[in-house]
Amino acid sequence: MPQLLLRGRSIGEIQGVLFDKDGTLSHSEPHLTNLAEARIQLAVRRFQGGQAHQQSQSKLADLLSSAYGLSQEGIHPGGTIAVASREHNLISTATVFCLLGEAWPQSLALAHEVFDAVDLTLAEDGAPGGATTLLPGALTVLQQLQEAGVVCAVISNDTPKGIESFLINNNLQDTIPFLWSAGHRPAKPDPGAVHGLCKQLGLAPSECALIGDADSDLQMAHQANIGIILGYMAGWRQTPPLRAHQHLIHHWNELGVGADPTVPAQSS
Repeated sequence: MPQLLLRGRSIGEIQGVLFDKDGTLSHSEPHLTNLAEARIQLAVRRFQGGQAHQQSQSKLADLLSSAYGLSQEGIHPGGTIAVASREHNLISTATVFCLLGEAWPQSLALAHEVFDAVDLTLAEDGAPGGATTLLPGALTVLQQLQEAGVVCAVISNDTPKGIESFLINNNLQDTIPFLWSAGHRPAKPDPGAVHGLCKQLGLAPSECALIGDADSDLQMAHQANIGIILGYMAGWRQTPPLRAHQHLIHHWNELGVGADPTVPAQSS
């Protein structure tokens, strides 16, 4: 059985690897920053019918930035824009509107209006949600896993369309043939998401590794009895505050795949 190697040493046998997408495989920070800023700008323009006072507009922008985890230092890896689903970000946005005096029905309707309008604008500008590139070194690891017969999957809170776009744009449809999205039930970080995805793979969770950049992913992996749990540290400008890992990866070139040491090498 293939061995997962970390800095040249085996950390266990694997038959499958479950990858988070944003901040793990995907260089998502530029896109997510643009998305968060576009939502904030449009929310400020449309709040209270565009008649809000300057003080209210500034407070709204600050609260939404905090809710999304957006700052001058970049996106906080544990913020909602980094780890939460579109639905959860929408609820966070509506909650901020409520904090500034709007009733819940109007707050929720305005959040939907803002999100839909921003999505349409980004699509027209040719920047769909999945149009992000692989982080350096990730492709080499994915190719090594494929060559070793290890099954790869993405488990993400992105939409099915967002994940599929990411895979297509990076020519990964054959390399990563399985996915679990925010549209699946249960969605992560419920450990049932891992169980559902592993069932697709035909593997037990204990036969798989999970690699993610958020403690919510790593805690989910523990609860689901994943065999090897790795935290990925290099996907954001800010370092993720990870505690629930078994191992840490600081660059994809630290990870590799080796042959089963119990199988004798064939003589030439």
